[in-house]
Formats: sequence, structure tokens, C-alpha cells
Amino acid sequence: MNKKTPNVIAVAAVSGGGKTTIAAGLKTKLGHSAVLSFDTYDFEGPDDMIEWIENGCSPDEWDLTPLIRDMNKLLDKPLDYIILDFPFAYLHSETRDFIDYAVFIDTPLDIALARRILRDYQNCSSKEILVDFENYMLRGKAGYISMLNSVKPNSDLIVDGMLSESEIVNNIIAKIKR
Repeated sequence: MNKKTPNVIAVAAVSGGGKTTIAAGLKTKLGHSAVLSFDTYDFEGPDDMIEWIENGCSPDEWDLTPLIRDMNKLLDKPLDYIILDFPFAYLHSETRDFIDYAVFIDTPLDIALARRILRDYQNCSSKEILVDFENYMLRGKAGYISMLNSVKPNSDLIVDGMLSESEIVNNIIAKIKR
């Protein structure tokens, strides 16, 4: 008897774009699924994020060995789907062959930035928030734009990040079930 391997869905977006929320929604709605989230790992990657952005944001500069190890373990489990909460979609050379379907959540940059500030700075001073805004305006926005120019066009489905969570999840499920 042939063993069925899970379908791997990568959910990509800029920081604050909704990856984690939509991955969790997909897991709930699809059932028999597992989520692997990029943000839960402590990857070896670029030491200087601004320099990485200025040099073109190559995803291959990240050592994704722990994620790949966990993905290989999950591929042997009786799952229907593995959902990757993962910023790079198909662009990392060591993960692209695992991915069956890549989704990009196209969230306006101002909304993504506001979500990130609300998420990451709840217990911080206004000075820390202002420093983050300055970094975003000086250099960080370039990283967001780089994702829009590289990850977005290399995705199988682009969904409007202004739709409700349930609308986004339902749109993705409708496309992957075809």
C-alpha cells in the first residue's frame, strides 16, 4: 500500500501580514494538519538584518536545518497537510522542493507595520516604538518591498490581506482543494 504524504502549504507575508493567524486558521479548518512556524526557531542567519536587506535579502543566507528536520519528521506522520508559517515561500533553495502550494498574503505595508507594533511593543516605551519607526523608514521598509518584489510573484496564490481571517482561509482552502 502506498503511503500518502501530507501536502505542504507555505503561507508567506511581510512581518505583521497575517502569516501566523492564517496558518492557525488553516490548521483548524483543514484538520489532520500541523503547523511549523519560522518564528519559533532560532535559525543561524544574517548578523545584520539591515545589511542583509541592503544586499538583496537572499533567503539562502538562513540555515533552515532545524525546520527541515522537523518537516521531514512530519512528512512521515499521518497528516493531510503541513502548513508552513514561512516568509520565503519557494525562494529558499533547501525548502522549495517540500512545498506543494505557496500563498502570499498581500497586506498593505501600513497595516502590517501597525500590527507588528501592536504585537511586539505592548510593554515598551514610546521611545522604543519611535526608534522602530525610524528604522522602518530609514531601511526596514526596503525589506518589506523586497518581499513584495520577490516572494509575492513567486507564489501560487495571492490573497488580499484586508479580507477577514475566515475569508482568507476559505479562499486558500478553495484553491488547494481544486
